[in-house]
Amino acid sequence: MAAEKERVCVTGAGGYVASWLVKDLLDRGYIVHGTVRDPGDKKNDHLKKLPNSAENLQLFKADLLDYDSLCAAISGCTGVFHVASPVPAPGAVVDLIEPAVIGTRNVLNASFNAKVKRVVVVSSTAAVKCNPSWPKDKAMDEECWSDTEFCKSNQPHYYLEQDYYLAKTIAEREALEYAERTGLDIVTVCPSIVLGPMLQPTLNTSSSMFLMVMKGGLESMENTEDPLVDVRDVAKALVLVYEKPEAKGRYLCTSYTIRRGTTVDNLKKLYPNYNYPKSFTEVDDHLNLTSQKLQNLGWKYRPIEDTLVSTVRNFQESGLL
Repeated sequence: MAAEKERVCVTGAGGYVASWLVKDLLDRGYIVHGTVRDPGDKKNDHLKKLPNSAENLQLFKADLLDYDSLCAAISGCTGVFHVASPVPAPGAVVDLIEPAVIGTRNVLNASFNAKVKRVVVVSSTAAVKCNPSWPKDKAMDEECWSDTEFCKSNQPHYYLEQDYYLAKTIAEREALEYAERTGLDIVTVCPSIVLGPMLQPTLNTSSSMFLMVMKGGLESMENTEDPLVDVRDVAKALVLVYEKPEAKGRYLCTSYTIRRGTTVDNLKKLYPNYNYPKSFTEVDDHLNLTSQKLQNLGWKYRPIEDTLVSTVRNFQESGLL
């Protein structure tokens, strides 16, 4: 539990993972500084409705590329959770590398100057799994890094651009190098594909993909292996690595790896009337990620059935399904 009114900053507080993190921190008694682009925007209203938000949540107008705005938000905080980073919507053309890399650098510099005790940086398994030279019979763990040269010349995933893999890999490497260089206590967490109920009103990328699987009526879809983790379990992992003094370095955060066709079969048993893909094409993309290091720290994850049902119910309640 948080010490008496410990103050922490969460960047990109209105986002999918960050919203659940803010909720967990408020539930645990923290005072939270949340950075958003516009505190008055209605899309951030869900944060103001969270329990304990009236007294313990303060939203700051900030931009990752505006160092001074980050300094204002981080001032007085003992910890920082750097969650903000763009995830591209399918087909979107956006600059990913500058906000991820320069933004992370700005957050770390502001944290160092504010003398915070620990920074938790949210990376992604995109910074892990794009590595063709990793032994096929060995689970990808914290020692495995995406090969940036390979990412530049290959399309690692059909709906995420190379730049996303590059941005996450470069930003995370730089964060850990910054820790070595300056002594700032930095822990990184790499979630896989995040599913589960949304607190925010806008549709995030992974939820959008899940929705497309359920109602897109696609003729065919690749039967890829999807490493999945529940958004609520990611939030718990971030708090865990912040609060545990022994947490060090890098942590993969993933629960299950499941073929997309199997996920659809499970969904059809529970919700048979949606417009699922008509067929799947087989692909050779065996993926073996392990979160054993995080589990050794005390992290637990919920059953995949809980995640699927909670996600669908959330879509139904919000009118998306």
